[in-house]
Amino acid sequence: MPNTKSYQVPFKKYTTLILISLAGSLLTAYFTCHNCQSHYVRYAWVASFSVLLWLLLWIGNDELNTFINRKISWVKYPLRRLVVGIISTIIFTVSAVLSLIKAWEYFLNAQFDNYYEIVLPSLIITFFISLFMHSREFLNRWKESAVDAERLKKESVQAQYESLKNQVNPHFLFNSLNALTNLVYKDQDKAAKFIKQLSEVYRYVMDSRDKELVSLQEELEFLESYIFLQQIRFGESLNMIIDLQSTQEQVAPLALQLLIENAIKHNIIAQGQSLTIRVYKNENYIVVENNLQKKTILVEDSSGLGLENIKRRYEFLSSSKIKVLETDTIFKVEIPIINKIKMVDFAKV
Repeated sequence: MPNTKSYQVPFKKYTTLILISLAGSLLTAYFTCHNCQSHYVRYAWVASFSVLLWLLLWIGNDELNTFINRKISWVKYPLRRLVVGIISTIIFTVSAVLSLIKAWEYFLNAQFDNYYEIVLPSLIITFFISLFMHSREFLNRWKESAVDAERLKKESVQAQYESLKNQVNPHFLFNSLNALTNLVYKDQDKAAKFIKQLSEVYRYVMDSRDKELVSLQEELEFLESYIFLQQIRFGESLNMIIDLQSTQEQVAPLALQLLIENAIKHNIIAQGQSLTIRVYKNENYIVVENNLQKKTILVEDSSGLGLENIKRRYEFLSSSKIKVLETDTIFKVEIPIINKIKMVDFAKV
């Protein structure tokens, strides 16, 4: 439901437009109309027509530009938006002027000697005003885009830092060292592999901290190390099914790991209550899905920001949104596969 503020903004805007149109049309009529300085009745008629014309053109073009802005983005398609805006302005201006002239003649039984003298100045004035408005709108949109990009970049860094912090928190270190201690006595070869995989996890986290995107192949290689550590810890109670091929398609670094970590963190994993996590591709999305058996109390620290951070990162990286589905039995998250970095392309039409 619209709030009060949404109604106040147009009122203030159109009040300003009416005052500017009134002043501009009165001055225009006074200096351009022949004999209007001495014939006040003629001046009143010309000024009235001029006021209506200014209001029609200004408000009409303003609403037209607002409509086009919703259809074509200044940031994504600046040249296309400019061309469509100019052509639409010319067509609307000519049509509006001729329609007002015809209506004026029909209802007031007036006669205009030369349509050209009215249409051409109106078109020139409207063109320059619209050009100024287009330039201002483009700069505003570009500035907003730059601010949003910087904000999302900071959130991306924050999310990566959050992932790094989760990897080095006392719970993760304690569980990893505890599992390693048991392995040293039982299987030294596996213990050596555990140490290698643990180092691979930390190296990947450090290497990817400044990247916005990584290839799916890199992420899967990292997941192999991370999953190995978790399966040593939980044994057969944790089932991981990775049904993905290594490709050069791109994902946000650590996104899949965070989703797997959330599934492990928020669900019971015990003998007789195994957790199954499936990672697979569904069209242009990667799906991380697990059976739902929620913990009543979280044993590990949880900020609850992991999934939200991923959502905000993908708002910047992709036009497709993350999909989240929770039922009584499953929980799944679908993240878009990215073929190229989303960026402002001023050459794109």
